[in-house]
Amino acid sequence: MALSGGTRFKVSMGEVFPAGCALVPGSITEAQDYDERTGRRSPAKDKVTGQRVWSCRVIDLDPELEGRSREVAVKILADVQPVPPSGDMFAPVEFEDLMVTPYANDKGRMAYSFRATAIVAPKGGKAQAAPAGQGGSSGKAAA
Repeated sequence: MALSGGTRFKVSMGEVFPAGCALVPGSITEAQDYDERTGRRSPAKDKVTGQRVWSCRVIDLDPELEGRSREVAVKILADVQPVPPSGDMFAPVEFEDLMVTPYANDKGRMAYSFRATAIVAPKGGKAQAAPAGQGGSSGKAAA
């Protein structure tokens, strides 16, 4: 059985962000689709759910990423603009119903697109750890 393009896989916060992540202030914006035929932009709609798509940027707090980019984009599927759980600068956040879509980027390298249904404050005040033997964050890319 082959997977079709755009296949989404459910993942946990601990698998993607084992040390947690922090929201980049002011980064929640409405995603836009571009129509090459007309040259117009319009609010993006998720192809699976039909919901509006919002984009936010987070900083991956994994210390293993030293020297590499820590910024990750996460798309949030919601009918209204998500509100950050805290007004603090670079506040820790978690995502509900986090999904990953692997794809080959324009350079032929593996990359990932992340989607979620909500952005929330971390449960218990800190990010969830990945289960033993899982997680690891090397090679993450954002879309």
